[in-house]
Amino acid sequence: MTKTKDAIYAAPLQELIDFKFDERVVAVFPDMIQRSVPGYGMIISNIGILAGKYAQAGSHCYDLGCSLGAATLAMRQRINQPECDIIAVDNSPAMIERGRELLARDAGPTVPVTMVCADLQDVTVENASVVVLNFTLQFIPPAQRLELIQRIHAGLRPGGILILSEKIAFSEPERQHFHVELHHDFKRANGYSDLEISQKRSALENVMIPETLACHHERLKAAGFTSSEVWFQCFNFASLVAMK
Repeated sequence: MTKTKDAIYAAPLQELIDFKFDERVVAVFPDMIQRSVPGYGMIISNIGILAGKYAQAGSHCYDLGCSLGAATLAMRQRINQPECDIIAVDNSPAMIERGRELLARDAGPTVPVTMVCADLQDVTVENASVVVLNFTLQFIPPAQRLELIQRIHAGLRPGGILILSEKIAFSEPERQHFHVELHHDFKRANGYSDLEISQKRSALENVMIPETLACHHERLKAAGFTSSEVWFQCFNFASLVAMK
């Protein structure tokens, strides 16, 4: 897939509006995510491996907040269970439209995939063995996050998993500064200017609210998960697996 370079915040903007997953973002999203999220490719690959291990026959696997469907495609490559399908959900029509085009090119795997344009909070999770929230929960208002995780837990089969990837925060100011600066250095190394970093950070300030790992673990426990483990972390980005 050819990547269009992300230059959305390259020029000074007279007015910064809140970040949203519109047509502009969809057009550059593969480049944006690779240059902005440390270890993104590794996370996607290993979501496929985890799905291959934990998907159960006759169950649904969900990719909630699927964007263009990278995690969906990774799961599709690895799942080898009969009568198992994937339901991919995103509330951006532009993301779903482009995601369906990419899915149509994915020759080989026979695992059925349904891409749904909907608010994931309106989706009923049922008969699930794998649920993925890949950099999605951080865009849900904090007061609504526990209810979402509880609904996911209720819809999972015993032995099912939730894969939760998030940008994380740190309660200690010095640790927060350390990881934020390293993340900014990562973005500079990938060609983003200080102006781009600053303008995007401002655009995300009101729509993406990171939390600490302790907060995530506590919420998962409160929702009923028996355990949660960090399987990946690079700077202030992490991915967890929670078991039912």
